[in-house]
Amino acid sequence: MKLHAFRSMAVRLAVVSAGLASAVSPAAAHDDFRDDTRRIAVVSAYAPEMSILRSALRSAVVHEANGVEFATGELEGRDVVLFLSGVSIVNAAMTMQLALDHFEIGQIVFSGIAGGVDPALDIGDVVIADRWGQYLETLFAREVDDDWSKVPFFDYPFANFGMMFPRSLTVLRSGADTPETRFWFPVDEPMLDRARAAVDGVVLDRCTAEHACLPRTPRIVVGGAGVSGGAFVDNAAFRAYTFETFGARVLDMESAAVAHVAWSNRVPFIAVRSLADLAGGRERENELEVFFQLAADNAATVVRALLRAMPE
Repeated sequence: MKLHAFRSMAVRLAVVSAGLASAVSPAAAHDDFRDDTRRIAVVSAYAPEMSILRSALRSAVVHEANGVEFATGELEGRDVVLFLSGVSIVNAAMTMQLALDHFEIGQIVFSGIAGGVDPALDIGDVVIADRWGQYLETLFAREVDDDWSKVPFFDYPFANFGMMFPRSLTVLRSGADTPETRFWFPVDEPMLDRARAAVDGVVLDRCTAEHACLPRTPRIVVGGAGVSGGAFVDNAAFRAYTFETFGARVLDMESAAVAHVAWSNRVPFIAVRSLADLAGGRERENELEVFFQLAADNAATVVRALLRAMPE
C-alpha cells in the first residue's frame, strides 16, 4: 500500500473510533469491575469493522479497563460485549485476556477483514475457518554450506520459506496437568455447525458506497485453515507458500492469537473474516483501501446472522 493511502486510511480509522466512543452511554471508568452477565464477545481489530455492529447495539453501556472500551448490550437478541482487539498478535492476545478477566464470556466471535490466500477466493468473500495457526511462530535458520541448519529443540511440522521454518508452540491450558505442543488452535465445532446453517441465504454486498463493484457477488465459505502473524503480507510468493504449506484460505494478523487465548481458557471461539485484499495475489496495486469497508460490512452481516442462530 502506498504511504499516502495508508495515512489516509489511518485518519479515517481515527475519526470512526472517535464516533464510536460517543455512540453509547459510558459507565464509570474503572479497571477493577466484573460483569457477571453471561455474554458473547464480539471482537474486531479496526473501528470500521465494529461500527455497523455498535450502531445496532441496544441498551449499550461502555466500561473501560486498561484504556480499552468494552460496550455491553443486546445485539440480535443476544447479550454481547463488543470491543476492539487492536491490530496484530500481541494486542489481540492481551485485549482478549483482559476481556475474559472482566466479563463472563460464553463464546467469542471475531469479525473483521483479512487477506485472501486460497486462489479460488476473491475480494469480498467471507471465510469462516475451522482452525487457526501462527505462521510467524518460526525459526530464522542459520545458513551453512548453502543449506539451512535448524536448532534441534523445536518441532518443525511444515516446509520452510527460505530461512523461515514454522514451528509449533508449547502452550498451557486451564485444567491441563502438563503443557502441550501444537500449531493449530481449533474453532468450536458447535459454533461452526451453527455458522453453516446461519449463512444459508445470506447475501453479501458487491459494490462499495463509491460504486466500485466486484466482478461477482461475494460468497461465504465455511471450513479450511486460517493463519495469522504480525506482518502485513502483500507478496505473491509468500501468499502461494501459505496456501501450499498450511492449506490456508485466509491470512490475517489477529485471529490465531485470539484462538490461542480462547483455547487456553476453554472458551468456544469462531472467526468471521472477509477478504479486503489478496495478500499480493493481484498484479496491480493492493486494493485494501478500496474494499476495506465493503469487506468489513460483509463480515458484520455474517456475524449478525451467526448471532441470530446461536442459542439465547
